[in-house]
Order: sequence, then C-alpha cells, then structure tokens
Amino acid sequence: MGDVMVSCKGVKKTFVMGKESVHALRGVSVDIIRGEYVSIMGPSGSGKSTLFNMIGGLDTPTDGGVEVDGCRLADLNSSQLAWFRCRKIGFIFQSFNLIPTMSALENVTIPRIFAGHPPAKAKADATRVLERVGLGHRLDHLPSQVSGGQQQRIAIARALVNEPLIILADEPTGNLDLHTGKEIIDLLNDMKQNLGVTIITATHDMKMLSCSDKIIRIEDGSVKSVDTQASVKVKVGSIDGETVM
Repeated sequence: MGDVMVSCKGVKKTFVMGKESVHALRGVSVDIIRGEYVSIMGPSGSGKSTLFNMIGGLDTPTDGGVEVDGCRLADLNSSQLAWFRCRKIGFIFQSFNLIPTMSALENVTIPRIFAGHPPAKAKADATRVLERVGLGHRLDHLPSQVSGGQQQRIAIARALVNEPLIILADEPTGNLDLHTGKEIIDLLNDMKQNLGVTIITATHDMKMLSCSDKIIRIEDGSVKSVDTQASVKVKVGSIDGETVM
C-alpha cells in the first residue's frame, strides 16, 4: 500500500435548515493513496459533493477530520487554507468557471500569478501547460470562441498550472457529449500516469470506471462500498466501433 494522500476519519456534516437538521455526511472514513485515480459516485443528494468539498477545504466537517498530504485541514486558518488550496489542489468544475472576457492563456496565467510567480514566468508556464493539453493553437481565444471540450481542457490546464498534488474534478464530463467526455477522461488519466497527480472526481459518468483505481460509492451520507476497478463489473459497449467502458 502506498502513501496516503487523503485521509477522512469519521467525517460528519450537518446542515441546519430552520428547525430541521440535514445530515449530509454520517461519519465517512476513507483513505486515498498518492497517485490514485478515484471516482466518488452516488445519486444526487447522496453526500458525494459534500465529501468532495471537505477534501478540497471548501467546507469544514461538523465532526471528524480530513488530512491532505499529512496536513490536518482543521488546523489551518483562512490564509493558510487559501495558500494550501492554491498550491496543493487543482479544481475542475462541471461548468468550467472560466473568465469569459479573458483568453485561454490569461485564464491559465492568473492562478500562477496568484501563487506568487512573476507575470512573464506565469505566462510561460501557462503556455506550456496549454500546449500539454493540446491547446497551443488556441492561446488567444476567448472561452466563447472554442468548443465545450476545449473549454474543459483550458480548465484542466488552469488546474495543473501550479503543479498540484491533487486534481479535484466535480462532474468534469457533465456538460460534454459522449466522445468529448471520453477525451477528457483520457486526459485526466494521462495526468495521473505521467505526472503522478492524484485524481479525485465526483461523478455520475460510468465511463470514469474505465480508468478509476478506486470507486467510492456514497449513499445517504455514508460510504456504501469502496471497490477497485477489477472488482466492478462494467458493461462494455461500442461507440462507432470503439469499445468503451
């Protein structure tokens, strides 16, 4: 067993809505190993997005704790947490969250500047990462001037530019067609294989199982199962002659 990158111990999250308490997480304990590709799956309202937010330091547990790369997130103040997220975690969102008035290059350069790098170096690093995701020919294009798949590639480049330990991808294929979604999954898997990045996705997309090392299934705020790819029976189909999971 490799090094533990993420450790969740007895994580609970309760939201109080008026006189009612909603238990989003009910004592979740799970470990994610450095360099794994993990899919967190479950129906809407199951708690998978809440767990995702806990791992990313976007929310705090009501009880229990989360450690990332040996650092207990509850011990960090707001400034330390912002530093941690900027340098340790890359976020990818279903809706891309790109700045519409900025070019692909500018969108990817900004987080590098926020991390403290000089503008010239930030721009050079952003260019390099955009080239890596196949968008070296789209540097000056606005998000509205490229396809949905290319917008997601820009978002992936933005997540990668600060060389994070973890990529957190929230439904990264949710707004994409089948073929483009598979391209994004393959790209994320390439990041894991060649850069050693730990990939954690919250997803409904069964195609994710084709490259996931671990599948964490969440139901009603609890972990129902933790499976490996080999232990999951995946229905194999064909799209235009190409076999997919």
